[in-house]
Order: sequence, then structure tokens, then C-alpha cells
Amino acid sequence: MPEGPEIRLAADAVAKVLVGREIVAASLHLPALRRFEKRLPGTTVTAVDTRGKAMLTRFDNGLSLYSHNQLYGRWYTTRRPKLPRTNRQQRVALHTETHSALLYSATDIEILTAEEESRHPFLRRIGPDILDRSLSKQRILDRLQSQPFRNRALGGLYLDQAFLAGNGNYLRSEILWASGLHPVSRPADLEPEELERLAKHTLAIARRSYRTRGVTAPAGAVRDRKARGMNYSQYRFQVYGRDGLPCYSCETAIERLVSGSRGVFICPDCQAC
Repeated sequence: MPEGPEIRLAADAVAKVLVGREIVAASLHLPALRRFEKRLPGTTVTAVDTRGKAMLTRFDNGLSLYSHNQLYGRWYTTRRPKLPRTNRQQRVALHTETHSALLYSATDIEILTAEEESRHPFLRRIGPDILDRSLSKQRILDRLQSQPFRNRALGGLYLDQAFLAGNGNYLRSEILWASGLHPVSRPADLEPEELERLAKHTLAIARRSYRTRGVTAPAGAVRDRKARGMNYSQYRFQVYGRDGLPCYSCETAIERLVSGSRGVFICPDCQAC
């Protein structure tokens, strides 16, 4: 499933063609949404926000288009009247004079008022967005040490959207490896310097992945690996998906464990528990 950086990149693409522009036509193909079709033309899109793995397209009449479950759904942006080549089923079409933003295949789509958004069951329970510009290392430290999270194993905690929205499986593996922490470790058992390191890498790796469109390895390591002829899938990650291959730090074979019902990749030497 796409993680926070991929959802934010998709939102950026939609924002590029919609924000500040008037919607001249809209098609909402799910029966529950059709009553809003006439309320969107004539509005202007004010923002395209993300909350973890959900996207919110905001209109100046106070409504927001909420879409979630990007595993199946996909946004396309095109210059009108061009349509993408896809076998997916169109769910939403928002048209300006020059461009279209088209959502295909997604099933979790709603039109929300501000009040409905404030009490939306998913949006209410998730934590701060991992790519929120206002998210600080100190805020992550505070959450790591707070009562709901301090006694949780990091392997499960770093998939919990109530802790940090938009975190996911590849980010989890990469953050824990960079921090030198095993997935069974709990914040309550870590030393202050370990917590500091974890909070720092949580921010840095998520933001790096967003800037680089999915690359979590540091720039210097990427340059070196490219020079050695590695392709994108080989230089992208430090540990994720590399089970059986040597750790880039100590050359111990990377292992795949199961944590939170999903695979997490570790170096048993660099991340000894």
C-alpha cells in the first residue's frame, strides 16, 4: 500500500491542476455522492491536503472531497479533453477549463462538510501527518513517551496510524534500521539518546522519501550505488526487501521478521535487541 510520501506526491499532482482554479464540471459516479454534483461546479479548489493515507480536496463552499484506500484507487491528472488509458473504473472527475483530475477505482470516497470532517471516525483517530510541515522532532518524542504509546513494541507502533499518520511498512524498516533499534524494543525501555535518534530519523527518512519520490537511502549512498551500476530497486532502500543480502553497514545478512502481521526487515547485528 502506498505510504505517506506517495499519497502526498499524488496530492501535489492534483493540487497542481486544481488549486486556485474554478471547477467547471464534476462527475461523481458513486450513488451516495451524486447529490453533490451540482454543488461543485462554480466552486474554486482552495487546497489539496493529506492526512496520512487519506486525501482531502477542499472547495471554497466549505465542502471537502475525502478519498482513502489508495491501494486500489488512483488519481490521474490530464489536460482536457484527454483521458488516461486504464481499465480502472472512474469514480470522480473534476474539470477546470484546461485540466482534469480523475479518481479511478477507489471505494472509500465521501463529500464532507467541515463539521462532518471534524467528527469523521478515521480522521478523528489518526495522529499527526508524518509529512506535516509543523511536525517537529520534539512532538514525536512527546508521542513516543506518552501513555498510549510508550509501552508498545516499535514494530507495531510504527504501523499504527494513531501514532503517526502516513507511516507504513517500508518507512518502518528504514527508520528502525537507521536508528539501530529492533522492532521488539519499546519506547519506555530506550535511553534518551536512542529516543532522540529515533525521532530524528523518523522525520528525516519520511521527508527524504517524499523529496526523492521513494528513495530512503542517503544521497551519498545513492550516488555510490549508481556508480557501481545499481538500478533503482537496488539503491532505493537500506534494508527493506533486502532479506538475505548483506547489510550496507556491517555486511551481516538482512533478515525478514513478521511484526504487526507484516514483514519488517532488520540487520540482526546493527539492531540487536
